[in-house]
Amino acid sequence: MKIIACGSVPTLIAPEKYFTGRVWQTPIIEKEAPARLRAVMVGFEPGARTHWHTHPLGQTLYVVSGAGLAQSWGEPIQAIRAGDVISFAPDEKHWHGAGPKSAMAHIAMQEALDGVHADWLETVTDEQYGGVDRT
Repeated sequence: MKIIACGSVPTLIAPEKYFTGRVWQTPIIEKEAPARLRAVMVGFEPGARTHWHTHPLGQTLYVVSGAGLAQSWGEPIQAIRAGDVISFAPDEKHWHGAGPKSAMAHIAMQEALDGVHADWLETVTDEQYGGVDRT
């Protein structure tokens, strides 16, 4: 058994090259090979969001607080709320983040393929985000 004590892992401000707006990340677990799981608590201030990205083995989000938005490429934007579970298929191009007026936090879970958890793509523009409160 291994216990990672609360407060022993620092929370980091997410890098601007992958996110728009203020986003914080607190690592939960990153298993060593041959396991591939990574889980991170991610908090988004209102209007903050990821860039478009994919995951080689898919991704699951569990929204723990607030309300936000998520979208897969070519599909309509969907509202997400605390308690929702969102699943993206392998290589499904998508983004997720807070609503324009509401903060949101989720646990992001994904597995690595050959050491890669995510492939980061272009910024979600303000026009794509829409700025409409769908939450």
